[in-house]
Amino acid sequence: MSSTAFAASATLLRLNCEAKHQARLFPDFLRKGRSKISLFARSQRKRSQFVIASSASGGNGGVAEISEAETAPQFYSWPDEKKPRVCILGGGFGGLYTALRLESLVWPDDKKPQVLLVDQSEHFVFKPMLYELLSGEVDAWEIAPRFSDLLANTNVLFIQDKVKLLYPSDHLGMNGPAKSSVGGSVLLESGLLIEYDWLVLSLGSEAKLDVVPGALEFALPFSTLEDARKVDLRLRELERRKFSKESLIRVVVVGCGYAGVELAATVSERLQDRGVVQAINVENTICPNAPPGNREAATKVLSSRKVELLLGYFVRCIRQVVDTEASEKPTKSIGVEHDYGKYILELQPTEKGLQSQTIEADLVLWTVGSKSLLPHLEPGNRRSALPLNGRGQAETDETLRVNGHPRIFAVGDSSASRESNGRLLPATAQVAFQQADFAGWNLWAAINNRPLLPFRFQNLGEMITLGRNDAAISPSFIEGLTLDGPLGHTARKLAYLIRLPTDEHRLKVGISWLTKSAIDSVASLQSTLTKGK
Repeated sequence: MSSTAFAASATLLRLNCEAKHQARLFPDFLRKGRSKISLFARSQRKRSQFVIASSASGGNGGVAEISEAETAPQFYSWPDEKKPRVCILGGGFGGLYTALRLESLVWPDDKKPQVLLVDQSEHFVFKPMLYELLSGEVDAWEIAPRFSDLLANTNVLFIQDKVKLLYPSDHLGMNGPAKSSVGGSVLLESGLLIEYDWLVLSLGSEAKLDVVPGALEFALPFSTLEDARKVDLRLRELERRKFSKESLIRVVVVGCGYAGVELAATVSERLQDRGVVQAINVENTICPNAPPGNREAATKVLSSRKVELLLGYFVRCIRQVVDTEASEKPTKSIGVEHDYGKYILELQPTEKGLQSQTIEADLVLWTVGSKSLLPHLEPGNRRSALPLNGRGQAETDETLRVNGHPRIFAVGDSSASRESNGRLLPATAQVAFQQADFAGWNLWAAINNRPLLPFRFQNLGEMITLGRNDAAISPSFIEGLTLDGPLGHTARKLAYLIRLPTDEHRLKVGISWLTKSAIDSVASLQSTLTKGK
C-alpha cells in the first residue's frame, strides 16, 4: 500500500474508540438507527473511494482508494482532535467558496479550523457557463475543474460521496443537563460517519421533472455537467442523422426564464438552418423578472434566429412516438439513455383566446422548476429537524444560521435567505457568491467568539449569454445601461473569469481564452482576405 493510502487510512480509521465516543454522544442515533448502522458492515464488501485534496497530502491532492481488500471506514477521524471541525456539504458556489473563504482568513494558531468538503461529484461546475460547452466556446476543464486540483494548495480536505443522513445535535444546546459538546454528525452513502462542530449546508438543487407526465422519461434537464454532456451527445446524434434541409431537427425548450432563453439562443445558433427551436413559457413574456435591457436584447436575438416563442402555455404531458426506422440502427452513445423517436407535447393555454396545441420534437429540454437536495433527518426525532420552507430550503436568520441550529449555516439553494422586505432571494450564482463570503466570515466570528454580521445582498446586475459572441449585461450601478452584442459578451466573460475559484485556475483559463481569441481573430482575418480576392 502506498504511503498516501496509509496516511488516509490512519486519518479515517479509529474504530473502537470512536464507536464508544459516538455511543456516548448519540445514544438515540445508535439505538434507533441500528439497522442503518449495519450498512457499515456491508460497505466493507464494496469498493469505496475517498479523495483527499490538501497541502498536507503532498501539496498535489492525494487520492486514497480503499478497496475491498482493506478495511472500510466507519467513523471519520479528523487530523487534529483539538482544532474546530467544519464540514461543508456540497461543492457548488456556496460550499466551495465558503471553504476557500475560510482558508483565506487569518486565524489564531489554535483556532484555525479543519475544513472538510463533501460532494457527490469529483468536479466543481461553474454553472453559468455550461451553455458554452454546447457552443464549443469553452473546454470542460475550464468550467468544471476537479476539486482535487482546486484544493491541492490548500488545507481543505475533500471527500467524494453522497449525503445520506443529517443528525444535528446543536438543538440540545451547549450547556445544561442535555448538553452536546459537538454540532452533530453526517452519514454518507458509503457508510462513513462524520462528526462536526460546525456545518455548512450547500447541497444545491436538481431539476423537478415529476410535475408533468412524461417529463421525467423524455425530457432532458440542463443544470449539471452530466446534463450538458447528455444534451451535447444527443444533438450530435441528431446532427448526424438529420443533415439535410428537408429533415430539420426540432428542439423544444420548456421554460423562458434566463436558463431557457440562454439554452434556446445557444442551440438555435448551433443548429442554424438545420433545425427549428421552439420555446414554451407560462408567462406571456420571456425573462419576466429580468431588467428591460436584457429582455429586449434576448428578444431581438431569438427573433433573428427564428426561435418560435409559445407564450402563455404550459405543458400538459409529453409522450413518445417511436421512430422505427431510426431505432433499427441505434448509435451507441455513452450517457444518453433516451430512445430514438419523436416526442409529442400537448400544450394547454393559460389565457383566454389561445387554443390548445400539440407540437412535435426530436429533443425536449427542461428548464422549469427545481427541488432542494437537503438530506432527510433521522425518523422519529423531530426535535432535531431543520425548519424547511415549501421548496425544501432551510429557514435561516440574518446571519445565515439555520433557525434553531446555531452551529449550522445554509447558503445557496439550500438557504431560504430573505431580503429586508421579506422576499425570498433568488437561487442564483451571484447570491451564492455573496453568501459564501458572509458564511466564511461568520464562521470565523463564531469560532472566535465575535459578533456575527447580518447578510445583506447587493445586486450588482444581471447577465445573460446569447451565443458565441453575444450576451447582455445590465449593471445595477448605472440605471438603464445595457451592454449587449460582442461588448456584452466580452464583459460577461471577464466578469466570470474574475469569479473563478482560485488564482491558479484563473491564470490557466485566462491564458486559454486569450489563445483561443487570438486564433479566432487570425482565422477571421484570413477568411476576410480570402473572400476579398
